[in-house]
Amino acid sequence: MLLSSPPQQQQQQPRQAYIYHHHQSLVNSPGHHSNSSYSNQNNPGEHSLYNSHNTPSPSKYNKRTLQQYRQEHLDSMSITVEEYEEVLNAEVWVEVNKLRDYARHGISREIRGEVWLYLLGIQEADRSKEVSTQKQKLIDYEQIEKDPNEMTKRVRGEISRYLRKTNIESSRNMPRIFEDVISAFCNHNHRVEYYPAMVNLCAPFIYSVKRECDAFLCFEKMINILDDHFSSRSINEAVASFMTLFRTCIPDLYSYFEEEEVDIKEWAASALQFLLSRELSLENTMRLWDTYFAMPDWIDLHPYFCLAVLKHLKESLEELEQSEIRTMLMRLPSLDMDQIVNEAFNIRHEILERQISDEGL
Repeated sequence: MLLSSPPQQQQQQPRQAYIYHHHQSLVNSPGHHSNSSYSNQNNPGEHSLYNSHNTPSPSKYNKRTLQQYRQEHLDSMSITVEEYEEVLNAEVWVEVNKLRDYARHGISREIRGEVWLYLLGIQEADRSKEVSTQKQKLIDYEQIEKDPNEMTKRVRGEISRYLRKTNIESSRNMPRIFEDVISAFCNHNHRVEYYPAMVNLCAPFIYSVKRECDAFLCFEKMINILDDHFSSRSINEAVASFMTLFRTCIPDLYSYFEEEEVDIKEWAASALQFLLSRELSLENTMRLWDTYFAMPDWIDLHPYFCLAVLKHLKESLEELEQSEIRTMLMRLPSLDMDQIVNEAFNIRHEILERQISDEGL
């Protein structure tokens, strides 16, 4: 469920809090569409083929190039832990580009957290100052206030519900680590207002990253990426564009949802803004994020992965009634994420092909 409308916003709102307010302001008017395009903030020159569905000048890509990119992501690879460790154990310089190539096809649980640190830029490729840098990160994290405050009770309640739902065993004190990381983030970004989905966005880092201070830095990086994205393009615009894509790509399911009076915009708002972390199982979320972190423009690709989930479940959803559809969408069954990844790139490829065809190429 989306949260109720937020209180009146302050004139000067902190950048990290932006995502919280937009989460709660979904436009309900049908037919609201936007021509705004996603921005490629990380590296506008890399993977330009996979920019937003408003990709400028698709004619500059010929069909052969499209097919090459498509095949690159469809090719199955089996990367062993030893191959990852060979890169990670480099004495002087870690080849992050090689880690990216590997990670698109999934990362083994044993080394996932370590790889994520490099993919997210938390750990530098140059290992000459690694020890001193890690020490300083720990010192900085320990200095951030984590004492209980008025939001602590809400955080603890959401963490407890999440841990009961996931039921994943761990040797670490998960509730305390969750609480410390989220409290540290909110205290470090003073006017940020806590929202429940923070727990879902934090969980993959808590379970994957060994050092608490590194999990905090990953979580902070994630929130800032989402905040930057939705600062330039509101969640209302993102949902409206997603609905257009949904109607175009999976028209039968779109029509069925209309017949059953399923408000897919509610699901889309959560799925788009919180990266399916509320809907997917933890294992599926982490596998999806392996692919995301391997690409500099992953946040622009996310709507196509949401579409891929719907397309993958199409037959099952069409056998259900309204309330059952809602239940399935809010808590998705375990999925083969390799299939979802491939299907997402297929959908993106088809849209680009259609754009090229429309230009008469």
